[in-house]
Amino acid sequence: MLDRTLLEATFSRAVSFDRYLASDQSRAGGWQTVYDRVVLSAVQKAEIAGFTREMKVLVVSGIWCGDCVQQGPMLERIAQANPLIDLRWVDRDAEEELSSRLKICGGGRVPMVVFAAEDFDVCAIAGDRTLSRYRGLARRQLGPSCELPWAEIPVDESVAVLQEWLNEFERVQWMLRLSTRLRQKHGD
Repeated sequence: MLDRTLLEATFSRAVSFDRYLASDQSRAGGWQTVYDRVVLSAVQKAEIAGFTREMKVLVVSGIWCGDCVQQGPMLERIAQANPLIDLRWVDRDAEEELSSRLKICGGGRVPMVVFAAEDFDVCAIAGDRTLSRYRGLARRQLGPSCELPWAEIPVDESVAVLQEWLNEFERVQWMLRLSTRLRQKHGD
């Protein structure tokens, strides 16, 4: 179980997207290439801009990871659309206490995204890939290896993965917005 104290402590050490990429300049180029390709539609931007509850979002990642390269910039673009989304990044291997509690299918996968309320109550944990990402990988390979970080994923798959991440952000926002505890706290 992931407790609030551990999440808050890890979040306090976490860094912005730019600082995360600066931690390994030799691999940052692939991230930047994907980031430059990711574009939110006007409808998507408006939806995210309408969020009214603060969200703490922690991405447990590996700058070396192909799935992180392909999906991480999407998360950053989503967060940039609303200042109430406080998105931060940590390296999985540097935050072993937290990452050891975020296993999927028996392994330490990345990216892992922890969504929390303003007071660090955990709302959701998502990762390592969205359904569209898994479908695309299954079409291309059924082996245990990961695609190369710089391999561009098909546009239709990328659009679907972005929408799935947007859906998760929206789902958590509705959870926060409808929370009895938070509605009482904020008087709405």
